[in-house]
Amino acid sequence: MLKETINADLKAAMLAGEKHQASVLRDLKSAILNREVAEGKRDEGLSDDEVIAVFKKEQKTRRESLDVYKNAGEDARADEEQYQLDIIERYLPEEMSEEDVRKTVKEVIVSMSESESLTMKDMGKVIGSVKSQASNADGSMIARIVKEELQGTQSR
Repeated sequence: MLKETINADLKAAMLAGEKHQASVLRDLKSAILNREVAEGKRDEGLSDDEVIAVFKKEQKTRRESLDVYKNAGEDARADEEQYQLDIIERYLPEEMSEEDVRKTVKEVIVSMSESESLTMKDMGKVIGSVKSQASNADGSMIARIVKEELQGTQSR
């Protein structure tokens, strides 16, 4: 399980004296524990899919912070967020490329357009359908591409 991998990597980082990496791994372990407690699963633990969901949330937080720090010119803080993000992404499945997401979005729009005419008001339905088919894609990328594609179909 992924949780055991984190524990083993934390132990290895501590034994190797890699305090910085150990700190990030402790934070991930803590995030898992918080979710287990919140969902009443402390005894049985989270499934790997649930742990991945926790890590995706942590990834999103780090990405947002990274953008804020870059825009504010806080290079040291941005570097720290990037370091943490790199470690988190080691444990996540590889994300779909933008090209693959765009292809999936187009397929969903075509299939949904067969039964009804889609407008920007249908953006949520399209995003939901895409997410069910592309679970390892970044949500903000899906939303951006759906918006672009829906706007493109309306202007045709």
